[in-house]
Amino acid sequence: MIVFNNIAKSFQGKEVLKGISGTMEKGKCNLIIGSSGTGKSVLLKCIVGLVSPDEGKVLYDDRDFTNSDRKRQTEIRREIGMLFQGSALFDSKNVEENVLFPLDVLTKMSPEEKLDRVNFCLDRVGLQNVNKKMPSEISGGMKKRVGIARAIVNKPNYLFCDEPNSGLDPQTSMVIDELIKEITDEYQMTTTIVTHDMNSVIEIGEKVMFLYKGLKLWDGTNNEITNSGVKELDDFVFANRMMKEFR
Repeated sequence: MIVFNNIAKSFQGKEVLKGISGTMEKGKCNLIIGSSGTGKSVLLKCIVGLVSPDEGKVLYDDRDFTNSDRKRQTEIRREIGMLFQGSALFDSKNVEENVLFPLDVLTKMSPEEKLDRVNFCLDRVGLQNVNKKMPSEISGGMKKRVGIARAIVNKPNYLFCDEPNSGLDPQTSMVIDELIKEITDEYQMTTTIVTHDMNSVIEIGEKVMFLYKGLKLWDGTNNEITNSGVKELDDFVFANRMMKEFR
């Protein structure tokens, strides 16, 4: 479980996060939703330590991450897997080398052990015989799968996904959502997903947090979201559905 308390962050005098508290539960897909500019990605970066909050703290299974020294933070980071928006694969590395990268950096496994783990993860996300292909040679959906394989190759306890369905067609988005949910259940990870995709919310949003102008206005389950009683959330849901229909 990840717990964060009173997270605040400003950039050049502008408040982006205004004292946000919440929990990300183990074995569940925890979603952070909201319109662009509401602070979703900044909150994610504060949780994983890419940005230091001005106030508040983050705890990973009761371990204070925010106020720990660099050594302790590094230990916790070794337990984190990250799927970046756009997959963020290295263009100069083939699929195998991309998935191998965290093992090279974070472990002392033998080359044989690393390759076995890479092949296992590629097989787990439904990719076989693509090891030597370059990112430019595979589809957007396949790039996301490679990104997921890389995120789980180090057997993380915590998985973070930033807009995993960005740039994908609806059918491929559903496949990626299902894969993330399956992996979360299988490995009992604490999975946190930043998204504005209502299909993801409805399908896999076991715990959902809604941000609006840097504030947390609501949290609950996907089954409760349509009866939230929060006007801003109702407007977000309606606008999202209208956008889907327009497309």
